[in-house]
Amino acid sequence: MQATVKPNQRSGRPGRPKANPKSLHRAMRYLGRYSRLTIAATLALIIATAAQLAVPQLVQNIIDTIVNNAINRAILDIPAAFQQLAAERLGLDLTAVRTELDAAPRALLSVGLIVVLFAVARGLFTFAQAYMSQALSQNIAFELRNDLFAKIQRLSFSYHDKNRTGQLMIRATDDVEKLRIFIGQGLLIALQSFILLAGTLIILLASNVQLTLVILPVLPLALIIFMVFGAIAQPLFAEVQRRLDKVNTILQENMAGLKVVKAFATEPREQARFKESIDLELEQRIKISRVFSFLFPFIFLIANLGQAAILYFGGRAIVDGTFTIGEWQKFSLYLTFVFIPMGQLGFLINLMAQAAASATRIFEILDAKNDVENKPGAIELGEIDGRIEFNNVTFRYYSSGEPVLSGVSFVAEPGQTVALLGSTGSGKSTIINLIPRFYDVSEGQVLVDGHDVRDVTIESLRKQIGIVLQETNLFSGSIRDNIAFGRPDASLDEIVAAAKAAAAHDFIVQFPDGYDTPVGERGSTLSGGQKQRIAIARALLLNPRILILDDSTSSVDLNTEYQIQQALDKLMEGRTSFVIASRISTVLNADQILVLDKGRIVDRGTHEELLERSALYAEIYHSQLEDNVTIHG
Repeated sequence: MQATVKPNQRSGRPGRPKANPKSLHRAMRYLGRYSRLTIAATLALIIATAAQLAVPQLVQNIIDTIVNNAINRAILDIPAAFQQLAAERLGLDLTAVRTELDAAPRALLSVGLIVVLFAVARGLFTFAQAYMSQALSQNIAFELRNDLFAKIQRLSFSYHDKNRTGQLMIRATDDVEKLRIFIGQGLLIALQSFILLAGTLIILLASNVQLTLVILPVLPLALIIFMVFGAIAQPLFAEVQRRLDKVNTILQENMAGLKVVKAFATEPREQARFKESIDLELEQRIKISRVFSFLFPFIFLIANLGQAAILYFGGRAIVDGTFTIGEWQKFSLYLTFVFIPMGQLGFLINLMAQAAASATRIFEILDAKNDVENKPGAIELGEIDGRIEFNNVTFRYYSSGEPVLSGVSFVAEPGQTVALLGSTGSGKSTIINLIPRFYDVSEGQVLVDGHDVRDVTIESLRKQIGIVLQETNLFSGSIRDNIAFGRPDASLDEIVAAAKAAAAHDFIVQFPDGYDTPVGERGSTLSGGQKQRIAIARALLLNPRILILDDSTSSVDLNTEYQIQQALDKLMEGRTSFVIASRISTVLNADQILVLDKGRIVDRGTHEELLERSALYAEIYHSQLEDNVTIHG
């Protein structure tokens, strides 16, 4: 029976989470897992930025040297009688003028070499910082994807019942990538911007306080603009990710159900659905581009205002003789360093808004509560006899809804085969889902060898159970890999024995590659009956004490069903087995048949007993006999 959505369940649904800056801070804690790499990347960034900050000072030295020596050359070019007078008028010593002029080429060469050395150092440390930051971000993406995959694997069936595969996939791929880009680039840009801005302001204040105060008022203005754009952009990026969810969901559903789409000739309709979803996503991305197209002109406007102020007030200082041309050029270069971080902040807001939205979506999954999990102090379930007891079990998918099972009680003794029979919606699948704790009971108890299944660890419980579900799922790889899915270390002899028991060996060896034959995606290269027999072999290889067969012969013909049934009759000896079957012929030899109707056990007994006293069982039995007569007639 398919589970329906529980609106009150604790496990959250990835729907429309509001972007939360705290999620971004939480994601940044992953940096602590790679502290050495983080520290190394940060040190490389600091050294590269320090080298960048030193260059304008060196440029001032070069310009001032050129200007001073041009003046020195002009003094020495006038007649000797007037040189001393000219030097005194300019406050210079004539001997020092000659010495300085002679040393000028060496001074220029020295400063030039220093500039080159700083450029090389900046290049090397920038490369090191970029490499280490990318390695750091890739490692964090690796950690996040691992954590997401592990969490999704552990989440209970009720969570997966109400969340689409496409939505979960986009969280583990696109959302993680956006977060990785922010950590690999955005954080370093933010740190570099802060160091560059703080270092520049300190140097400017040390150089000329008055001129620095001229440009300071534009900084709060720029900060306000960035904050406003950040507040606008973050929800826009969150909406992009939600629309991308829908695109990915439609794509995943169509790839998985391609045969159905083609069978019903609905390609045009599905193409229209997909086009509508990508149009909505494109529309949202254009909206974001429109917002950011206003941001960057504001940045350039503010930068130009600052530059204009420096040109005017710096020019006046030069005219007044309180400022040298070298100092003015240094100031202009450092002013560029003030506005470079502002331009970077525009890019950073883009990255941060996307990352904050993605981090919220990622941690929504990581924080999802499990409806089924190990309780504190749960014990390991060791070797068991296989006694299963349902003690007045009631189960609801909705806490306040109608019960799917009501007051179900029965005992399956070790080695017994229990058949579950009833119409669709009678509760057969729900019963078998409660044994391995795919769901937990709403009331009552499910006991294995006297242990409430909620008191033992989920892993130790499920190791005792072999399951063949109605919907067969195979994994990419070979037939051998799929049979050995639960026991990867199983020998070929054990795999072959399980396949023979499931009546699968004969068709497997007919393939050119035998047990090494690839099964294709989801077993697409095999027939329904072949997939079902491989799934049965997979369960039998575990040699479980409890065996659950959920209509496991529904996909095979009568001849194959007979072969499988013969094998299962032997293999179920000594195991407690639960069988759901649409064909009554498959449950004739069951030790106990439970007849269910509307979530209740309306009768129980062997085939002969029920045929005599149960009108519902007799009706099912005779209707199937008539169908067989009609078919064979």
